Amino acid sequence: MTTISLVAGNCGRGRGYEDGRFEFRSNLYLGKDVLASDLFNNNPFRRRANGCLSKALKGFGNGNGRRFRVIARVKKGKKHDYPWPDNIDLDIKDGHLTYLSHFKPLAEKPKPVTLPFEKPLVDLEKKIIEVCRMADETGLDFTDQIGALENKYQQALKDLYTHLTPIQRLAIARHPNRPTALDHILNITEKWVELHGDRAGYDDPAMVTGIGTMDGKSYMFIGQQKGRNTKENIFRNFAMPTPHGYRKALRMMKYADHHGLPIITFVDTPGAYADLKSEELGQGEAIAHNLRTMFGLKVPIVTVVIGEGGSGGALAIACPNKLFMLENSVLYVARWDPFLLFTRKITN
Repeated sequence: MTTISLVAGNCGRGRGYEDGRFEFRSNLYLGKDVLASDLFNNNPFRRRANGCLSKALKGFGNGNGRRFRVIARVKKGKKHDYPWPDNIDLDIKDGHLTYLSHFKPLAEKPKPVTLPFEKPLVDLEKKIIEVCRMADETGLDFTDQIGALENKYQQALKDLYTHLTPIQRLAIARHPNRPTALDHILNITEKWVELHGDRAGYDDPAMVTGIGTMDGKSYMFIGQQKGRNTKENIFRNFAMPTPHGYRKALRMMKYADHHGLPIITFVDTPGAYADLKSEELGQGEAIAHNLRTMFGLKVPIVTVVIGEGGSGGALAIACPNKLFMLENSVLYVARWDPFLLFTRKITN
């Protein structure tokens, strides 16, 4: 990695040359963009001394033909100063990489959660465990009984999940142990850098954005992030973004469109945060702006519903070229206006 620092001075002091060139070495900075290629290639009067290159800036000078000169110092840096080392430690505690993501592996496994309609399966599991324990303690052969219970369990499991009611599917989509957006992203990407902020003063943790690579190609990832426990859910606002979150997603979409990065979005939210403050900050306007912008992006957009997708809060990042839904995930709309806009655009 090569870094270039530019310094310029005032026209009162410096070193003059016979051809009218003038070189300054002061601590004042000049607000003028200078390309490194210009410093190396386009300057016929360039001068090399002590690792410095100098260039005359056109348009700056006085009546005597003396012009400003910019001094560029070229400094060699380490290979992996930024943004990511070869082998990143997800448990990193200090250093400049800690700010890239708040998402860390949990210290302990989450507790198993049993949904109400799964209790018959839990009872069968307990019976199988009990029979196995008795077989170990007594030394008797309970193979036939264990086999019969396991067959019964498999049949009950198949019957239960083949004939799920809509409310049962919704309960599975909202399951606390369901993988989150960052779980999916970190499992499918080789490198991942999370990007923060809406450039308006706030970073909404309910909406995660960043650039990741798969098979050597870069993609923009955007998703709604649920927590894996109560503390994380409070921090992530239960995956209900505020206007800041949707404006952050909008900023990243425009960035991806400008640089030609395909966009992959993960939908997992009960809806946009509907408190008074969010409405005052323009929640509806932020969602509508995202809808309008996504319809006009040139890069391909793929949306995956990984859990629950509710209302306009889901549609704000779910106007793709191709939409996929994981098994036992749901997508529903409670606001008619965005829904009609969405369907009208798709049908046309």
